[in-house]
Amino acid sequence: MTLLLVIAAIFVLVLINVPIAVAIGVVAIAGTWLTQGWDALVNIPLTLYSGATSFPLIAIPLFILAGALMNTTGLSQRLINLVSAIVGFVRGSLAMVNVGVSMFFAEISGSAVADVAATGSILIPEMKRRNYNPEFAAAITSASASLAIIIPPSLSMILYGAIADTSVVKLFVAGVVPGILGGIGLAAACYYFAIKYNLPREEAFSLTRLGKAFREAFWALLLPVIILGGIFGGIVTATEGAGVAVLAALVIGGLVYCEMDLQVLYRAVIDGVVQTAVVMLLVATSAILGTFLTEMQLPQQLAREITSITTDPVLVLALLNVLLLVLGMFLHGAAAIILVVPIVLPLIQQLGIDPIHFGLILTLNLAIGQQTPPVASVLATSCSIARTDMWKTARVNLPMIGVLFIVLMLVTYVPAIPMTLVNMLYPTTGVTQ
Repeated sequence: MTLLLVIAAIFVLVLINVPIAVAIGVVAIAGTWLTQGWDALVNIPLTLYSGATSFPLIAIPLFILAGALMNTTGLSQRLINLVSAIVGFVRGSLAMVNVGVSMFFAEISGSAVADVAATGSILIPEMKRRNYNPEFAAAITSASASLAIIIPPSLSMILYGAIADTSVVKLFVAGVVPGILGGIGLAAACYYFAIKYNLPREEAFSLTRLGKAFREAFWALLLPVIILGGIFGGIVTATEGAGVAVLAALVIGGLVYCEMDLQVLYRAVIDGVVQTAVVMLLVATSAILGTFLTEMQLPQQLAREITSITTDPVLVLALLNVLLLVLGMFLHGAAAIILVVPIVLPLIQQLGIDPIHFGLILTLNLAIGQQTPPVASVLATSCSIARTDMWKTARVNLPMIGVLFIVLMLVTYVPAIPMTLVNMLYPTTGVTQ
């Protein structure tokens, strides 16, 4: 009952436009005061501080800054030119270019909102100019941008890893195959729409054009190799890899592409600081909520309630998917992670489900949540760029959401899909259902 009251109170505050971080903090502080008295409140400042100073969380502002730097130095346009040179001869290729560029950009920024802002501002107007349906242009841009929280490095995975005390690097490895499957599925959806609506081809394939585009994008393509190669190769941790990403972005944007001056750097830093502040305030207030939930033993109570109904991991994962899909419609990704993970993690551990496996399930649910109104942060950003109605775009977006849902079901019930690569690189991690 207490758990339901906590969740209901947070939802009520969010629905009356109280910022999510403030809502979480208010409910946690009120719950602590009501159950433990005034004396317990003296520990809250310490909990806020310690909750936001975990070492893995340092990667979040660094990856956000790296994405902001590359977003302001012509990276997006160079990647678009390269992917267009590769698939431009295919019908509806501009939509496929959208998917391909999002996958490339995801390997740098780790943020779906940054992805849609970087690629959508260029591709959506171009798609509309070439007679693509505006709602379809906004939908495919939004759906493909959500690959950024599946493909490493993912800010959502970093946050989950910090809260669940799980290896962020293993989460990154587990996200590779699902991210590729999602990209292939979205490209197939693009081709279906291209045939159905007779969408145009861009231009004939040309090795000369491809070579030129590759030379121009070469240094941009090195960024994912540097970042992911260093992390997966064990040379750097995920946090150190984020620092390397910032350094590489500064060098490539400033010295190689020569498109960075003090004004560009200032804009990138301000953008990074604002995004970081939003996430870290959520993280800090979530620490209070997590402490309150733990002291009240609410996660353990939930685990007992669910296991009294069923102990079958298949059914439990189905129930958790329903819960996460519903929460994703109302909460931003970071808030959903912060609210859900402390509650369900004891249940996951009790049933023997690998936390890496569950991390991918959670991440895919959040990717779908970014596409489903009323919150739908990524879809809203895409619709803002395209100047389309979000609800009309959401209807067009249903096939793309269907692709992400299929990947979610595969990851949920075929754990070898995310875990095989993890087991190959880290044999001590077992695949559990």
